[in-house]
Amino acid sequence: MVEFKLTHKKAERVSEKVALSVTKLLKYVLNLFYGKKYDKRAVILETIAAVPGMVAGMFNHLKALRRMRDDEGWIRELLDEAENERMHLMIFLDIAKPSWLERLIVLLGQGVFIVVYSIIYLLSSKVAHRVVGYFEEEACKSYTEYLEKIDEGYIENIPAPKIAIDYYQLADDALLRDVVLRIRQDEAGHRDRNHGFADAYERKDLPSHLA
Repeated sequence: MVEFKLTHKKAERVSEKVALSVTKLLKYVLNLFYGKKYDKRAVILETIAAVPGMVAGMFNHLKALRRMRDDEGWIRELLDEAENERMHLMIFLDIAKPSWLERLIVLLGQGVFIVVYSIIYLLSSKVAHRVVGYFEEEACKSYTEYLEKIDEGYIENIPAPKIAIDYYQLADDALLRDVVLRIRQDEAGHRDRNHGFADAYERKDLPSHLA
């Protein structure tokens, strides 16, 4: 596994400050509902995180069709990100076992964020990807706290759910900590990639369908 590092992209431009502000608002709302209930917090986190890749993939797909140009792999990468985040959600639904009311909150949160993120992406794809980059930074922090609580014994290191064992090809005796480590590594990858997408817009180093 690649070595994990907590990193932060300093917000210097106006667009980056806007993206960071959006992320802080999302974090505040998330903490408002679940605070230190890490498993249920992860359900909401992954519900939101599963949206951007699909929205961005759809808009890039339509733009590539409209301009009849190659996307140079952006669409597949964005859709793979969405699928990965969806699997994180499925894993934590198995772990947290949310009530019907909590599932309703998940659905409402997802619906609102689809609309909000779609508007952001249409207005500025650069800002949209930067929002995800900052959001994933917060996800990495959240999962690091989760791991610390497991190590401290505050959260029981239960057996990993079968869906996680199958998805990550873990050993049959894998534990929750093993799963959280893998998920955190995924989030770090999404963090770096979305900051990279935003940087590409800054440099005008874009695939042909966006140039």
